[in-house]
Amino acid sequence: MDLPEPYPQFDRFQIRFRPVGERKSKFRIDDIAVDPDAPPPDPGRAGGEIAALAAEMRRARERRAPVILCHGAHLIKNGLAPLLIRLVEEGWLTHVATNGAGSIHDWEFAFLGRSTEDVRANVAVGEFGIWEETGAYLGLALLLGALEGIGYGEAVGKLIAEDRLSVPAREELRRRAQASVEGGASGQEGAAAALDLLFLMDQGKVQAGELAIPHPWKHRSIQARCYLKRVPFTVHPGIGQDIIYSHPLLAGGAVGQAALADFLIYAQAIRGLEGGVYLSVGSSVMSPMIFEKSLSMARNVLRQQGKTLEDFTIAVNDLAAVDWDWSKGEPPVDNPAYYVRFMKSFSRMGGKLSYMGLDNRVFLENLYCRLRA
Repeated sequence: MDLPEPYPQFDRFQIRFRPVGERKSKFRIDDIAVDPDAPPPDPGRAGGEIAALAAEMRRARERRAPVILCHGAHLIKNGLAPLLIRLVEEGWLTHVATNGAGSIHDWEFAFLGRSTEDVRANVAVGEFGIWEETGAYLGLALLLGALEGIGYGEAVGKLIAEDRLSVPAREELRRRAQASVEGGASGQEGAAAALDLLFLMDQGKVQAGELAIPHPWKHRSIQARCYLKRVPFTVHPGIGQDIIYSHPLLAGGAVGQAALADFLIYAQAIRGLEGGVYLSVGSSVMSPMIFEKSLSMARNVLRQQGKTLEDFTIAVNDLAAVDWDWSKGEPPVDNPAYYVRFMKSFSRMGGKLSYMGLDNRVFLENLYCRLRA
């Protein structure tokens, strides 16, 4: 039986990319970066809940239990990286997680000092996300990270912190690929990255050697700071959802390997959440989805050991106006709050749950103020 013809695929090599420095960006990091030492704005009715959360985080730190922050991209676009850096430096956060866009904006701010484009205007002329350095440097960082066996967030953090990428010579890449074939399963993932790099070299898109990539605003990058402090920063992307997927240096195998590594690093952190705190800020889809899968995985293994995972706090911050008291459990189906999908997911996880509906800047600035008091 003859195999059917494969479906046609878009050829990314046909795209004409532009230098990201030519792009008009909406935000300059030096204009939007928050001052962690400035007095916070009034949190309104959420003040008491924020104070209670700060007390939970103190208890978690005393117990040496995890405090995990999972956030959406708007937190970075709102200039909160300096505050996250302070929380990491002072030991309040043991793990930071975000989506693909959160990682990209953090990198662009570190590299260019600005980020965020006019989607409507640039899609109209076929230039939305079509930026050479963003796609090429992040794609190459993920390929080299896959070659080393490290995760997505660590690969990008390393790029920012070290200001360079080191591409092995062809002979070394061939050796690594061949060693995997001869050695069996061990090293196969690194071999896939080696083969992808060899293909890109054949296409004239990548050259062996040191590639200097300065990041003048690296002091504003939470990914770089986590890399240097050895605090896990994990990235949980969706294929095709971020602008870097336009670029041919973005290899699917490398993304898959890096993202899976980060999911398993995150799941291991959730496994140790007993007595800890989980902060979900501005992430109504990714955060509850990866949390519920990881919690189920953790409980599966812990039950085999005669252990439980029930004593933890989940604090959710988003802009949605929700009047239901989630500490009472899931609302009835005739209550509009029942259809706030992300809170419904979290309400089914156990532990102690609270929701604070306010701007993430107001939330985090007040939380940090309470923690340092």
